[in-house]
Amino acid sequence: MIRAYVGVTDKDWYELLASIPGIDEVNFWQPGGNRLFSALVPGELFLFKLHSPENFIVGGGFFSHSTLLQMSMVWQAFGEKNGARSLAEMRNRIERLRKRIGSRYDDFMIGNILLTQPFFFPREAWIPVPADWKSNIVSGRRYDLTIEPGRSLWNDIQARVVGGWASGQINETVPRYGDPVLIRPRLGQGSFRIQVTDAYSRRCAVTGERTLPVLEAAHIRPYSEGGIHEVKNGILFRSDIHTLFDQGYVTVSPDFRFEVSRRIREDFENGRDYYRLAGTSLILPENPSLQPNDPTLRWHNEVKFRG
Repeated sequence: MIRAYVGVTDKDWYELLASIPGIDEVNFWQPGGNRLFSALVPGELFLFKLHSPENFIVGGGFFSHSTLLQMSMVWQAFGEKNGARSLAEMRNRIERLRKRIGSRYDDFMIGNILLTQPFFFPREAWIPVPADWKSNIVSGRRYDLTIEPGRSLWNDIQARVVGGWASGQINETVPRYGDPVLIRPRLGQGSFRIQVTDAYSRRCAVTGERTLPVLEAAHIRPYSEGGIHEVKNGILFRSDIHTLFDQGYVTVSPDFRFEVSRRIREDFENGRDYYRLAGTSLILPENPSLQPNDPTLRWHNEVKFRG
């Protein structure tokens, strides 16, 4: 069974995101921040439906991850890909939907549904909602794409792909004919940051620090040097350690131990706090499939580390 979820959203959200050239990911956020989205598995389809009376599906994306996180954090990760032009605009929408004005210190916890390879339909290609859609649905509804009415919905999406109506990367992702399939999500930078943060249980892999604003997702092999946005190519570090890792003053051995270069002492006549951490075993994701892989660690050891 392959499923799709039809989520209800604002027209302003859709129009802003549809106007961003080459957009590779979006955050479909929910203002409540008290429930984790669990209706799909990674690679299934998440579709955008406008609020009534415009009862049409106007685009979608492929589900990759869901999380509860403060609004400032997701703004740092996604910016306008949250469907707002500024953090202040996003905050105003959250307050309006929550029907509560917060103080300027409130950093609202919100639900976040991370979607990759988003696509959008022009007005003439919007898809009417399935016949069984109920007017009292507030958040959304899940459909099995292998049986009716989900099957017809899938056929409508394929017809628009074949007809060249769908913007974005869906044209190279969705099979042009036949049954629905799971798609392997290709993460963007924002999704990479959030998913690495969650994979490491929101704590620095070396120090165990849990103060989220100072934690950063580091690429083991940088994207600019052939690395990819994949959790296995990432480690969550405290910001200072991230900087040293990127510059080659520290590294992680293939057996997941933290190593510190002698060059810190030579170049800066300091580094006691870092030398104390030398030999520390990393705090790794519980899921082995999300742990750093051997080839990228060896690449960092051989190419980046100053020794």
